[in-house]
Amino acid sequence: MCGRTCLTLEPDEILKACRYKTSKFQKSPINQDDNKSEDLNDRKECCGHIKGQYIEPEWRSEFNCGRKYVPSFNIAPNDVTPVLISRDHFCDEGDSKAESGRRRLLIPMLWGLIPFWHKGDYSKHKLTTNNCRLERMLESKLYNNAFKKGHRCVVLCEGFYEWQTKSPERAVYLFYMPQKEKAIIHDRNTWEPEDINLLKMAGVFDVWQDEQGDKIYSYSVITYESNETMSWLHHRMPAVLETEQQITDWLDFKNISNEEALAALRQPVSALEKHRVANLVNNARNKSNLCNKPIELIQSEKPTMNKLMSTWLNWRTPSASSKGCKDDKDDAKNHNLVSPTDDSASEPEDRNAKRRRFV
Repeated sequence: MCGRTCLTLEPDEILKACRYKTSKFQKSPINQDDNKSEDLNDRKECCGHIKGQYIEPEWRSEFNCGRKYVPSFNIAPNDVTPVLISRDHFCDEGDSKAESGRRRLLIPMLWGLIPFWHKGDYSKHKLTTNNCRLERMLESKLYNNAFKKGHRCVVLCEGFYEWQTKSPERAVYLFYMPQKEKAIIHDRNTWEPEDINLLKMAGVFDVWQDEQGDKIYSYSVITYESNETMSWLHHRMPAVLETEQQITDWLDFKNISNEEALAALRQPVSALEKHRVANLVNNARNKSNLCNKPIELIQSEKPTMNKLMSTWLNWRTPSASSKGCKDDKDDAKNHNLVSPTDDSASEPEDRNAKRRRFV
């Protein structure tokens, strides 16, 4: 299961984190001297990039009925997140043949697939579609049509949260991919966008259109039975794409059949790291940067304040005795034990009034 993720990168940073290698150039062994010009042309894709180079995917902004991606430490269903798809989805047949499976796009999509056949307000289809069970996908009215059309996508995050269902305290853990040395996933100061190993999950997407013709791209995360990596915590887990080849095959709907793509998904992830986090993440409205921190780090941290604020508070805080007197007066007032004209409850009288009173 996958019900909450963390992705704090801005769009330009996500592009850097999603750099990928273009198809490798293989030199023809026949007539090498005569075919140098052909080899040179073959080394280039139709978009002008040399094969074997690392390139960034293209960012494609979609209106999505005004919904936008907002980086967050606590992303929940119905939020918008960037998703990788093949560029072939936006190519005509001629371009697609020349560039099939080689280029990637990043598109903001709504988490929670909206059925293309839904009528009316997109938020009122009353279906829970943040996760798609792999075992039932081909039989599902919700997902079968999108999957057969090749609407395969890769959902990006720094990590996903999961709750321990087999424990009464419902402990929460953040799962993420192994990182480079000295890179700490919850400490943004220890890594750069181009160095982070984002966690990538297989998904299926669809396009919904309202009566005015506005479109919303939306997706579901594919899940299957947990293996030993997560079975101790939860009985289901997202279909994590661990290798670059898995990602390429899943996105390349033109050259990789659905059967082949599904076979790749059934290779369970073997390398996931984790740490327990605080229950702050339980509330989807809590977007604090403490959400992805290890729980022991949060418990050990003490609130600090600057010197100016500390001085101001010390100056403003009354002494214990005066505070006690004030509290006693307030209690007396609340219980009608002090009359409105009582000296202890009223403002000090002016000097002339006191003089008249004692004459």
